[in-house]
Amino acid sequence: MKIVTWNCNGAFRKKFDRISELNADIYVIQECENPTESKHKEYQNWANNYIWKGDTKNKGLAIFAKPEINLKKLNWSNEFKDHSVKHFLPCEVNSEFNLLAVWTHRNNSPNFGYMGQFWKYLQVNRDKMKNILLIGDFNSNKIWDEWDRWWNHSDVVNELKEIGIESFYHKVTGEQQGKESKPTLYFQRKLERPYHIDYVFGSTEFESTLTNLEVGTAENWLSVSDHMPIITEYEKK
Repeated sequence: MKIVTWNCNGAFRKKFDRISELNADIYVIQECENPTESKHKEYQNWANNYIWKGDTKNKGLAIFAKPEINLKKLNWSNEFKDHSVKHFLPCEVNSEFNLLAVWTHRNNSPNFGYMGQFWKYLQVNRDKMKNILLIGDFNSNKIWDEWDRWWNHSDVVNELKEIGIESFYHKVTGEQQGKESKPTLYFQRKLERPYHIDYVFGSTEFESTLTNLEVGTAENWLSVSDHMPIITEYEKK
């Protein structure tokens, strides 16, 4: 099974054919339109098996799959105390494993933006994080850790490791968090501003089945998005 995550940087209706060249079984796409409310017929026809969520019809988070794959949306909580976090989209794939699509936001939170949003989501749903892939744009990296925070990027990575979930990029490359050699974002599409903020985390069940991991290159993708796709492939047990 091939799974791709990509922040398309908007206007996915004009770009879905490009990512389709990767021939993935599942695409986790950030900043895409809601196909149901799109007037683009080709996009609607392409998106014949998906789940989506977002604040506006023009920009949300989606999981698209080939027709033969069963996606079952899961009703996990987005509420941490009195705060609703975003955006997280959990589903069950073929009744075999769970997939959590991620696109973190600042969400008008002065203290818990981006990775802080995921930290809150993790506290509420930690017991469900089993046999799972966590995939998407986390808008986070160890380089932005702050000394007086308890939910830094590094803290969240460590908390995930405690429950058997790790970043496959770092497992495959052997690189340390914050020392990534392959960027997933070129801020404002500038080559001189590279960052690694997109991730594929997975539980131990997937480590032995992961057969390939690639990060797209600026040469191939910068013309259509500031983010590079991450491509992963898994063999069946």
